[in-house]
Amino acid sequence: MTSTADERHAHSARSAGSDRSTGATGATGSAEAIRPADATDHTAAVSEALAALDLDTKALLLSGQDMWTLPAVPGIGLRSLVMSDGPIGVRGQKWSAEDPSVALPSPTALAATWDPELARRAGHLLAQEARRKGVHVLLAPTVNLHRSPLGGRHFECYSEDPLLTGAIGAGYVRGVQEGGVATTVKHFVGNDAETDRLTVNNRIAPRALRELYLAPFEHIVENARPWGIMTAYNQVNGSTMTEHHHLVNEVLRGEWGFDGCNVSDWTAARDTVRALRGGLDVAMPGPRTVFGAPLAAAVRAGEVTESEVDDAVRRVLLLAARTGCLAGVPAAVDPADVPSGIDGRAVARELARQSFVLLRNEPVGVARRVLPIDAARIHKVAVIGAAARDARVLGGGSATVFPEKIVSPLAGLRAALPDDVEVAFAVGADPRTRVPHARTGFTLRARYLAADGRLLADAPQFDGKVLAVGGFPDGVTRHNLAAVELAGGFTPQVTGSHTFAVSGTGDLRLTVGGAVLFDGRCAPDGGDPFEALMNPVERRVTAELTAGEEVAVTLRFVPLALGVGDGMSALSFALGHSEPQRDPDAEIEEAVRAAAGADVAIVVVATTEEVESEGFDRTDLRLPGRQDELVTRVAAANPHTLVVVNSGSPVELPWRERVPAVLLSWFAGQEAGAALADVLLGTHEPGGRLPTTWPARLADAPVTRVTPADGELPYSEGLFIGYRAWQRPGTPAPAYAFGHGLGYTDWTYESLHATPGSVRIRLRNTGARPGREVVQIYLAPRDAATGEAVERPARWLAGFAAVEAGPGETAETEIPLPDRAFEIWDEAAGRRRRIEGVYTVEAAHSIDDRRLATEITVH
Repeated sequence: MTSTADERHAHSARSAGSDRSTGATGATGSAEAIRPADATDHTAAVSEALAALDLDTKALLLSGQDMWTLPAVPGIGLRSLVMSDGPIGVRGQKWSAEDPSVALPSPTALAATWDPELARRAGHLLAQEARRKGVHVLLAPTVNLHRSPLGGRHFECYSEDPLLTGAIGAGYVRGVQEGGVATTVKHFVGNDAETDRLTVNNRIAPRALRELYLAPFEHIVENARPWGIMTAYNQVNGSTMTEHHHLVNEVLRGEWGFDGCNVSDWTAARDTVRALRGGLDVAMPGPRTVFGAPLAAAVRAGEVTESEVDDAVRRVLLLAARTGCLAGVPAAVDPADVPSGIDGRAVARELARQSFVLLRNEPVGVARRVLPIDAARIHKVAVIGAAARDARVLGGGSATVFPEKIVSPLAGLRAALPDDVEVAFAVGADPRTRVPHARTGFTLRARYLAADGRLLADAPQFDGKVLAVGGFPDGVTRHNLAAVELAGGFTPQVTGSHTFAVSGTGDLRLTVGGAVLFDGRCAPDGGDPFEALMNPVERRVTAELTAGEEVAVTLRFVPLALGVGDGMSALSFALGHSEPQRDPDAEIEEAVRAAAGADVAIVVVATTEEVESEGFDRTDLRLPGRQDELVTRVAAANPHTLVVVNSGSPVELPWRERVPAVLLSWFAGQEAGAALADVLLGTHEPGGRLPTTWPARLADAPVTRVTPADGELPYSEGLFIGYRAWQRPGTPAPAYAFGHGLGYTDWTYESLHATPGSVRIRLRNTGARPGREVVQIYLAPRDAATGEAVERPARWLAGFAAVEAGPGETAETEIPLPDRAFEIWDEAAGRRRRIEGVYTVEAAHSIDDRRLATEITVH
């Protein structure tokens, strides 16, 4: 497998046998050069189409006609451009399970592969999904940085490092656009936290802005040529990003040469004139935005010129031409060249196991290491934790998609283990504060009804959550919909008192087995329509049920409103379910007994949507509920305990030294359990390396402030986020360093040769299994040639490559060191400046496990 696809390629392999290198990524370049997917010149066609439009039509083209689309103009052969949320799947125009989507692992997981080529293949799959759903523009990827572990959308971003973020993002963009579908790289720029994200003014010094936060966007623009950018809600240094003339027009378009379309984040555009002159092309969602009719009126009033409108329309028409939405104009990608026939489940499974990070793997006594598990040597496995049965496979918010099927860790292990191995399950400790959406044992459909009882639409449900934002199923409108019934059957697995929960803003009536359990109105105390939609009131009831006996279930919902404001259609309600609950102490005791009687205990701990989701930042890094206590108790009962951490971003692991093995699975997508079984049972290695530093305690993290004061959030740490800060003298050691991750074999770094242009490394697999190693190259400045004092981190990532080799084999790879690696942003001069002098070049397994070093002199 090649490690990247969006930059130049340089590697070699030598010695007998199957020596392999899998590509190299440098600070501005990586593996193979690929013909740009937008090589077709659409200038003449766009100009001809623009000339045929009047002012009002041009203004309408810059404004969404609804939640997800731009208007069509049949007179010039322009079809409606359709947009859809990503980044782990393609939801389409309907926020429901009516049309299931492949769900890939979270972006943090994708970055943990350190494999831009795998990101490119994920992009090919997502483009295939987009074409299937009639989507032309994917609203992804998110390339904001992990400035603080408290960032609520941390799971949707890639890394704390701009090079790794840029390389993975470029691979993703390449893949999607090679499939003929546009990307919108987001959120440009500084959307690194959720608190007050609509209004916060992030104060970022020019050097940190250039070297950190703008760098991934610049890398992607230069190396992958995205067709779209999404500007963020927040302000940067006093200007909201939808109106930021300097960063959009002068930097993004001027310095970097971006020629694509600039789309606002949803509802982010606030002023007609300032947005247009700030470089915004499209204001979403519609139909009421600051563009459209208000923009035409501004031209007629002399507030902006029609030529300024024309510039924006050209970019929209270019986007349409590139995606095949302008009749008579060849799309940027010939349909014959579009990757197709991709197995979504296979890609999701491969990506997951390549992303899993083995944080710890120690022997127990004189025995072998806990992982991989030898199924031939065991008779009983205890699988413990609510997330083992109900895995959290994706993050909340706009990243939500609805997969057709999810493989849980429990199901994956049961399917993979031999029939003679007993698998015992215990919840142990359930961290959820809300009743989970009805899923296991349920077969549900949503029936949309008119006031006279007519059936308007009937759609299958992935689980008990019915959510539609921006549009309803075909045949359903805000005007004809009166009620929705969620109906089907439920077959309990356990006899006893089952808990059902209803939530939504409106009148709800729940019937289970012919008995009405709830009939009443739910509404939040406050008047915030978004709270009513995304965090509705929950009411709980119970029912005595018998295992194996199916009962009919119907939840009827009559909403109080069918939208947020005048322009956004929306509907949200849910049926929740949990099995009979034991006393929490008894649950932990049951888990301890199961572990004590097993050859190996696997504890799955997780975050929940209540603590890790879009829309709010985290307040701590603790695992919710009594999960820490559960791990400690289970580990005391069984020394062969391994812990799987099912979270999208860092959590504290106070028990990590008490268990022999810890595996980080992230939000692992729909094939989570199948991939986990592959890795735990050793058919595949855990391929991941940490894309961000994991602190031992929140108090140790270098940046913990994500809440503005008086509307402003100063980035006072400057350059020192992530490992750049952890490398400073006197900083407590993290729990696990940037780049850390173990495999199932061992590697010896044998030689390192470096010039100011590239690094060549040879290493040997000294273990007993085939394996993959991610070689990381760090630069550590020793002396500046001029003797000037330039504040820089102790070291920074300058390139990386993945290599593969069998037992005893060697692999050799060459990694470029482009000029950018030796430059800083000179704030006084307003440009990049090369810092000459002596640098130590370090070849490393992680930033804290540096294996070889040499020096170079840069002139």
